[in-house]
Amino acid sequence: MKKIAVLTSGGDAPGMNACLRAVVRCGLYHGMEVYGVKRGYDGLIRGDLYKMKSYSVSNIIQQGGTILKSARSVEFRTKEGRTKAAEQLRDRGIEGLVVIGGDGTFTGANLLYNEHGIKVVGAPGTIDNDLYGTDYTIGYDTAVNTALDAIDKVRDTANSHDRIFFIEVMGRDSGYIAIETAIGGGAEMAMVPETQTTIEDVINALQSGWDKEKSASIVITAEGSSEGSALEIANKVKARCPEKDIKVTTLGHIQRGGSPSAADRILASRMGIAAVEGLIEGRSNVMAGIIKDEVTYTKLEEAINGEKPLNTDLLKMVKILSI
Repeated sequence: MKKIAVLTSGGDAPGMNACLRAVVRCGLYHGMEVYGVKRGYDGLIRGDLYKMKSYSVSNIIQQGGTILKSARSVEFRTKEGRTKAAEQLRDRGIEGLVVIGGDGTFTGANLLYNEHGIKVVGAPGTIDNDLYGTDYTIGYDTAVNTALDAIDKVRDTANSHDRIFFIEVMGRDSGYIAIETAIGGGAEMAMVPETQTTIEDVINALQSGWDKEKSASIVITAEGSSEGSALEIANKVKARCPEKDIKVTTLGHIQRGGSPSAADRILASRMGIAAVEGLIEGRSNVMAGIIKDEVTYTKLEEAINGEKPLNTDLLKMVKILSI
C-alpha cells in the first residue's frame, strides 16, 4: 500500500487532530503518501484532497476541533454520491482510507467498502463514548473534564443561593458523560437514556437530601433522558415543589471544544497508528479500538450496532455517594 487518505467527519471531538497527526506521521514512517480530505465525505466527493507532509500536522496535537474540518454530506447518502467519492480515490491511486468519527461516519465507510471495495479503517472520534469495540472514544475524557469544570462553577452558585440546579450534558443515546460527571461533580442524581428515571424518583432523591439539611442540590441529565430535557424536568419538579429555587444550565457544545486532555492525546495517537497499521496488515472495514489497554479491531457494522451497556455500578455509586 503506497497511498492512503484520511478524513474527519460528523461532530468534532477533542483529539481528532492528535489522531490525524498520528495517521499522517505513521503513514510517512512506513513510506506512504498521505492525503488529507477537507470537509469529510462532502470534500471527498468534490475531490478536495491534498498531499500532507510531516509539517502539515505540526503543532496540532494540542488543538481542539479538526484542521481538516467536517461537514455533513447529503449527497454521500446516495449511491451516486458514494460512487463519486470512490472514483476520486481511485483516480489518485489511493488504496486505503482512514476515517475519524462516530457511528454516522462509520456507516458511510461501511457502505463505501461494501459497494466499492474501498479499504477503510475507522478511528472512533466522538465524545459520547457510545461505540462498541473500544473502552473509550477520542474526545470523551476531555468532554467529561470540560463538563466537570462547568459543574464545579455552578455548584458555587448553587451553594451560595441554596438552589437546585438541573445541568444537561450531551448524550442523546448514551449516558456515559452524565454518569461520570455526576460522580466526579458530586451530584445528587444522574438521569441517563439507558435507565428509566421518573420525576417521582428525582423528588425522592432530592427530598432525601433536604431531610439531611442539604441546602443545594445538583442533578445531571443527559440529552436523551426519558423525562425530556433538563428544562422540561426542572419544570415538572417545580410544579411539585413550587417553594424551591430551581435553575437550569445546558452545557451544550462547549463539551466538544477545547484542548484535548493528556488521556485523549495519547488515546488518539494510539488509534491513529493502529488504523494505518491495520491497513498495512490487510485489515479493512474495521474500527481500531483499545480494550483493556490493548489494540483491537472490530467490524464497522458491529461497532455501530453492537450494544455498549452503561456500567450500572456507576449509577449505584451516585446514589451511595449522594447521601
